[in-house]
Order: sequence, then C-alpha cells, then structure tokens
Amino acid sequence: MSAATLPTRPLGNTGLNLPILSFGASSLGAEFRNVEMSEVFGSVEAALELGMNLIDTSPYYGRGMSEVLLGVALKDVPREDYLLCTKLGRYDVEHFDFSAKRVAESIDVSLHRLRTDHLDIVLCHDIEFVPLEQIIQETMPAVRKAQKAGKVRCVGISGYPMKAFQEVASRVDLDCVMSYNQYQLQNTRLVDDLLPQLKPQGVGIMNAGPFAARLLTNAPLPDWHKDSAEVHAAARQAAELCQSRGVDIAKLALQFSCNHPDLATTVAGSANPNNIRKWAEWISEPIDQELLAEVLKIFEPVHNISHAEGLPENN
Repeated sequence: MSAATLPTRPLGNTGLNLPILSFGASSLGAEFRNVEMSEVFGSVEAALELGMNLIDTSPYYGRGMSEVLLGVALKDVPREDYLLCTKLGRYDVEHFDFSAKRVAESIDVSLHRLRTDHLDIVLCHDIEFVPLEQIIQETMPAVRKAQKAGKVRCVGISGYPMKAFQEVASRVDLDCVMSYNQYQLQNTRLVDDLLPQLKPQGVGIMNAGPFAARLLTNAPLPDWHKDSAEVHAAARQAAELCQSRGVDIAKLALQFSCNHPDLATTVAGSANPNNIRKWAEWISEPIDQELLAEVLKIFEPVHNISHAEGLPENN
C-alpha cells in the first residue's frame, strides 16, 4: 500500500483531509519502553511511506522527547508531505497549566522542537483534569490568538469523558476534537453521545486508541489499566474467539475503528515499524462481518462501560 492508496476523510469544516489511520508518536517519547533511535526513524519513515501523514504528539509524551525526536526524524522531509498535531496544557502526570501565558510559550516551544513554522492542529490536552471554565474563558482564546498569528491552523480539545467535550463544545467554537478509547469494539460513546452534537457544527472528530490501551490485543494489560474486571473478562473472551478463527483481535479492533465514515481518522501509536506496516495491511483488507457481529455480541453486557478520568464534575 502506498501513500496514494490510504483513503482520507475531511476533518469537519477545517479544510484538512486526514488519512483514515494516523501515526501516534507517544511511543517515541519512551512512554512505554526504552526506544532506540533506529526505531524512531524507522517508525516515522514507515508511517509516511504508507500514507499515515498525520503525526500526533504532545509535550507530555516523554516530557518533550517525542516532539524533539520527531523534529530530528522529519528534518529532511518536505513540510507539505505531513501534517502535525500537538497539544498543550499537560506537561507531566500531575502538572497542568492552561494559562494564556503558558499557551503562547508552549506553542513556541513545540514549533522549535518540531523544527517548523506552523502546527496543523493544536489541542488542549486532557481538559478533564482542570475546571472547564478556564479552558473556555482563557485557554481557547489564547490558542485562537496563536492561530491568528499563523502559528496554528486548527484548534481543538482532547480528553476522555464525554461530558467534558459536550460542555466545552456547547460554549466555544471548536475546529476539531480528539477522543481516545471511546470508539472501539467495547465502547462507542464517541459516536453514540458526541457525534450528534459535533457533526452539525462541522467540528472534525479524531478517534485515538483503537486497541483501548491494549484491552483489544493479545498483550498483557498494563498495571494502570482502569477498566473493570467484567470488561477485562469480556475482552479475553473476545480475543479467544478471534484466535480460534485464526484472527488477531487487534486486527478486528483496528478495522472497526477506522471504518466509521464520520471519524476523520483513528490514531494508533507504535515505535515498531513492523507494527505500522502490519496495521496498513490490516486496514486494506475487508472486515470479517460475521466475526465482528459475534465479538460485538460478547461485549454487549459491558458495552459503553467506561471509567472516570480527571475531576469528578467533568465526568
């Protein structure tokens, strides 16, 4: 599959067209394991070669390392060959700063690290951890100011709880949003709860986390995984069913997430070029509708069960 054959969809009314699968660069910041430079360059090269030309990062990923390494990996690639999405506001596990002053600094630092003069998308990162009034009154106007200065093309928010998106989107004009783990085999709340509100407004929707933090893979779950024992049990059952049919549940999960026509893109991340090539192959193949129906049936009792994230009032 070449860059020309990866389908694209419009990101709402922004004028950007995104590949249905985008490259998430959190792994490049050694968020999950130590990463070699050869893996960083190999992953970025494979993603671009396969048409995953939206690259998603954040100052939070590797506490700056992901952006810095991307800047190095992309330095000889023509700027028109890729789109960059980065974030602001979250800088460490417990460190959030959505002040107007930090917005301006953060955008300039990201431009410097990424070695570019503009960012295609800037998102307020994990807004559910702070009072939403600040995002509405202070943060978004500050990002819009950077947009007017030509540093940023599209502006939006990212996070987990649907309530936080609904609240901000009802009070502020957004170009786009990014939601994670909320449109996948077990949980489709992004489409059920948020799409009906955002689509008529022309807000572009990006989906991240098709594997739901490894829930929908054969890999062991990380210690920090927050879903309930019932959700874990259903996922194991679904994975075993897929395995009995000779299918990796991750394949079905990725195909399902990338398939929704109203989601501009699905973001998946890896620092392993072989994974990226495998994903491109998977989404070029037709989805096994019969297997999908059986898997969705297994998830029915736990469908749309999610967990709280951030401040209680934002959930």
